[in-house]
Amino acid sequence: MSNRPRASMQRILDDLGSTVLDVAASPGELDVEVTGVHIYDPLDELLLPEGGILLAVGVDRAEQICALLDAAGPAAGVIVKQPVPVDELVRAKVLETGVAVLGLTRAASWAQVAALLRSLLAEGDFTEPGQAPPDDLFSLANAVCALLDAPVTIEDRSSRVLAYSGRQDEADPGRVETVLGRQVPVRYRRMLEERGFFRQLYQSHEPIYLEMDGDSIHRAAVAVRSGDEILGSIWAAVREPLSDQRQRALADAAKIVALQLLRQRAGADTQRRLRADLLSTVLAGGRDAAEAAGRLGVASERLCVLAAQLSGRSGGSVGDAARRESDRQRFCDALALHVGAIHPKAAAALVGSVAYAVLPLHAGNSGEEEARAVRVAESFLARVGPRHAANIGVGRLAGNLSEVARSRSDADRALRVLRARDVSGAVVGYTGVHFEALLLQLSDLAEAEEQAPTGPYERLLAYDAEHGSELVPTLRAYLDAFGDVNAAAARVHVHANTFRYRLKRLTEIGGLDLGDPDARLTVMLQMRIFGR
Repeated sequence: MSNRPRASMQRILDDLGSTVLDVAASPGELDVEVTGVHIYDPLDELLLPEGGILLAVGVDRAEQICALLDAAGPAAGVIVKQPVPVDELVRAKVLETGVAVLGLTRAASWAQVAALLRSLLAEGDFTEPGQAPPDDLFSLANAVCALLDAPVTIEDRSSRVLAYSGRQDEADPGRVETVLGRQVPVRYRRMLEERGFFRQLYQSHEPIYLEMDGDSIHRAAVAVRSGDEILGSIWAAVREPLSDQRQRALADAAKIVALQLLRQRAGADTQRRLRADLLSTVLAGGRDAAEAAGRLGVASERLCVLAAQLSGRSGGSVGDAARRESDRQRFCDALALHVGAIHPKAAAALVGSVAYAVLPLHAGNSGEEEARAVRVAESFLARVGPRHAANIGVGRLAGNLSEVARSRSDADRALRVLRARDVSGAVVGYTGVHFEALLLQLSDLAEAEEQAPTGPYERLLAYDAEHGSELVPTLRAYLDAFGDVNAAAARVHVHANTFRYRLKRLTEIGGLDLGDPDARLTVMLQMRIFGR
C-alpha cells in the first residue's frame, strides 16, 4: 500500500457538486491533498492529521469556526452546516491557517456526508503511485451528463447510488434526496416497481423513457449488463425523450460502466482479501505484525480488538449462503466506517465469519479503556441493530503489537460466551465473562481428551437415564438456590417435601456429601463442563 494522497479538495468538490458542498471561505487554490474524514467532538482532544477534513458537528458561530481553524493545524478543510457564518474574522483566519471552510447543505445528515466523502477517498486504497484508481465512476457520470446534457446517477441492482454527475440541482427533489442518501428513497422505488419500470428496464437492452408523475422530471434509463447479469443502471433526469444520437450515447455509456463495475468488483474483492490478510497478520502478533500494521496504517500500541459476528443460523441453500456472505461484508464495512470515524488509525476486516476491528485507545487505566471499547461496540450495534442482528466480544487492552494476539483471543472467547448464551445484540468485554470463558475452554479440553463425567455426578446421570427420574435437575436446582429447599422446589415445580425426598435419594444413590464444599464445587463444575 502506498502513502499517496487519495484525492484533492477540488476533486471532491467537483464530484460532490454544489448539491452537497459549497465553498464558504477559501485560502486560494483548493488542490490540497485530502487524507481522511474526522468528526469533531468537543469532549475529545482534537488531533487532526495533515490533510484531514473535519466535520464540525454542532458548530454554528463565527468564533467557534475561528477556534477550530486554529486547532485544526494542517487540516485540508472544515465543514459546517449551512448557512455558514462567515465574517471578516473567519476570512482572515482562513487565509492565516490555509484551511478552507465549506458549507454542507442542511438537507444532508452528517452520516451521509461522512459516507460520501469516505467513498470518494476509498478510490485510492491499495494502489501504487502512478496507477489509476480501481474505478472512476464519478468521472464517467460527469461524462455521460455532458453527452446527454442532463444530470446522471449510476446505481446498483438495489438502487444504491454508486456515483453521480454534477448539475443535480437541476433535477427534482426526489433526485436530490437520492443523491444525499446514496439510495433511491423507498417511496420512489415502490412507485417504480408498481408501475413496472424496473421490469421494463431490465428486460430491455436499449435505453427506455419513463414519464414521471407530478412535479418530477422524467427519466431516461438503461440497464448496465455483463452478459445476462444485471450489474446496475444509469438514470438521467430529462424533460423529453432522448434523440437517437443521445440514445446511442447512453447505450454505449452502459457498456463502459459495465466494464468499470466489473473492475470495481474484482478490485474490491482483492482489496478486501488484502486487508483481511494484513489484519490477520496483525492479529496473529508474529514477527510480521509490525509491517502489516504499517501497510494497514493502524496504530502499533494501546490497541483493543473487537470481534463482531452476525447472529443467526448458518444452514440453508447456496443462495442463502451467498446472501449471508454479502450481509457479513456489509456489516464489516459498516464496522470499519464506525471505528474509522472514532480513530483514523483504526482498521477492520472480515476474517472467516467474524469481523475484527483493531481500535486504538487513549492512554489511561486499562479497565476504563476496555469499558470505552465496549461503549464503542454498543454504539455501533445500536446504529446497525435494525439491519444486522449481531454480537461483539471485546478483548483486553494490548500495550503493543505483541499483545494483540492475546486481545484477539480474548475477544473471540467473549464472543463465544455470547453464542453459548444464545443471545443477540449483546456486547461484552472479556474481563466481564472471564470465568465463563474458562469453563468453555475446560469443556473443549474435556471433549478433545474424550473425558466423561465421574464420581457422584456420573452415578446420578446413569440412574436418571435408567429410571427416568429427575435427580440431576433436583441437584442443579438445589445448588443454584444456594441450598434453599423452598426456592429450589419452586424452580422444579414440586412440593418442598417431595424435593427433600429427592434430595435424600440423590445423596444416597450418588454418594454425594452436600455438606462438603469441595464435593459441591466438583459436581457444579462437572455440570457446567459436560453440560448435561
